[in-house]
Amino acid sequence: MTATGTRWTFHPDQFWMRGEEPPGRVVRDPDKGLWNVYGWDESLQVLGAPETFSSDLSVLAPEGKRQIFPGNLTTMDPPDHTKLRKIVSGVFTRGMVAALEPRIKELTLELLAGTEPGSSFDLVEVLAHPLPVIVIAELLGVPASDRHLFREWVAKLLANNQSFSTGEDTPELRAQRAETFKQIENLSGYLREHVEDRRVKPRDDLLSRLVEAEVDGQRLSTPEVVNFAFVLLVAGHITTTMLLGNTILCLDAHPRAMAAVREDRERVPAAIEESLRLFSPLASLRRVTTEETRIGDAEIAARQVVMVWTAVASRDPRQFDAPHTFDIDRTANAHLAFGRGAHFCMGAPLARLEGRLALNILFDRYPGLRRDPDREPVFMPGANVMGVESLHLLT
Repeated sequence: MTATGTRWTFHPDQFWMRGEEPPGRVVRDPDKGLWNVYGWDESLQVLGAPETFSSDLSVLAPEGKRQIFPGNLTTMDPPDHTKLRKIVSGVFTRGMVAALEPRIKELTLELLAGTEPGSSFDLVEVLAHPLPVIVIAELLGVPASDRHLFREWVAKLLANNQSFSTGEDTPELRAQRAETFKQIENLSGYLREHVEDRRVKPRDDLLSRLVEAEVDGQRLSTPEVVNFAFVLLVAGHITTTMLLGNTILCLDAHPRAMAAVREDRERVPAAIEESLRLFSPLASLRRVTTEETRIGDAEIAARQVVMVWTAVASRDPRQFDAPHTFDIDRTANAHLAFGRGAHFCMGAPLARLEGRLALNILFDRYPGLRRDPDREPVFMPGANVMGVESLHLLT
């Protein structure tokens, strides 16, 4: 059985969810005023050349230039991006991440303490959302008890992820951007209070480290620290949240794979990687051309939006055999779920560790764990993300 043959799909309107080939490797969308990049080689070309394909999206939303871009790692290019990234690169080394294992196990057991064998619970509500939020919140030094606020703000941000383009600036897009900036300000304002507090009373946390950090002999401004922390808090939990739900969905749809993983826990990482490939939590990455360039056979002018569909590239039959099939025995699985190049997700080791530890504890605690057939999964809105908002499981 292929994953696309199950009863559930994330976005059935998307061709790759139906197991179909893309309309081309590089395709112009005249309505949205952007170029969609679907091919594997073509995606690597874009992600590997930041000098031509810039992450700086301020040209698309000048009204947010002062608000959301300073210090935002996801919208910066080398060398500035490289300098800022070094500030927290030491936090996400293999050794530092491995040291978090006891705390991640402790949190997982605490969060599952209210569930018992023979009951039903929502994986996202009970574990998949709070676990990574608490971990990253503790690293930053903000109250994990505010995670319900983070969830609300981030969900609204992801729902409006299509509002930036070089196409016609319609009233609908302007309204979506206004809502995006509103949610950004909610979270930014929250973080700003904590940043200002650290300037007066530093602590032993990542937020204090950002406040005290220097780049080229100068400390970061408050907007830079806020946006830096913003990216870490948002990116630090949404990938793990979706990774956990997607992996459980894939294994539940493939009983043989579930049995194999339960019998040999060394195969849990392979199941996670295949889930990431087949259902990449963040399905696309946006870039802007700095000059006239060519991708494949497409000639693209300067200042054009290029959408790299990593979720589609990770199903490219030129790179993967049986690309629409969930296969935990896949030997070559260099997917693009965490991006590639200068912007490769620095939190990938942490997400993988959280996923592996949580899945093993779930399998240990619930021998009969399976999806509740009477409660359909609720999927996150927006074609740019693939994950569940709600997933009820029977224990």
